[in-house]
Amino acid sequence: MDESALLAVVPGRAGLQVDLVETPGGTVELKPLADLRIRVHSGEPVQGLCGTQRFVYRRGDVDIVAAGQADIWHEDGPGRSVVLRFAPALLERTAQEAGLPTGRAALAPRHQLQDAHLAHIAWALDAERQAGFPNGRLYAESLGTALAVHLLGRYTLAKKALPSLSAAQLRRVVDYIENRLDEDLSLPVLAGVAHSSVSHFKTLFKRSLGVPVHAYVLQRRVERASALLRQGRLPASEVALAAGFAHQSHMARTMRRVLGVAPSALRAA
Repeated sequence: MDESALLAVVPGRAGLQVDLVETPGGTVELKPLADLRIRVHSGEPVQGLCGTQRFVYRRGDVDIVAAGQADIWHEDGPGRSVVLRFAPALLERTAQEAGLPTGRAALAPRHQLQDAHLAHIAWALDAERQAGFPNGRLYAESLGTALAVHLLGRYTLAKKALPSLSAAQLRRVVDYIENRLDEDLSLPVLAGVAHSSVSHFKTLFKRSLGVPVHAYVLQRRVERASALLRQGRLPASEVALAAGFAHQSHMARTMRRVLGVAPSALRAA
């Protein structure tokens, strides 16, 4: 696969190039490059084989080839594609201009995307290439910027961090639960401790600890009951109340479900 054929530098966008690549069929190999590549199939449908997986490339199918990525596959017939090739610095610069976090500019490799907007940018840049860039630098720069913004918005590896409880909020809530584990805790009260609405608190708590509020409280009650039973100082009925269970039978059922053992087994241990 000759990636230098019919290559043109897009004016005004350092590192952005557009290339029409034609392959005769057979083995197609992508060499690893320092550049990122967007490959948009522009010819007739072509069938092929990658490993053991059959595929059909149709006009508009998009591949994202990450920097340093190599690939190899077999095509049953001739193929044609528009390849946009650019340095990672183009994405990094656009991310900085947009105020995005550091590291947001890394692209994930993708195959056979259906992305009409990305294909439209590729067609427009290729049309400009064929015509000798008659619309000038401003038009080409606008297309290059649109390409970078679209890629940053949809195909970067880094994901926006979802909000969770702050360290101070989480500490207040956990301490409140620990100090009142034997009480009838409620979501509105716990949300109030975190200075949050109930619906928001439920979501933030799960993101912070990985489990829903009720599951966390239940787990802590089981752990406290287990510790008290092993100490052997209180009868099982008092252990149940001290750990926040409604009664001894409730504690026994919960411990069997969570730990797979009965309270009497822990007492004996």
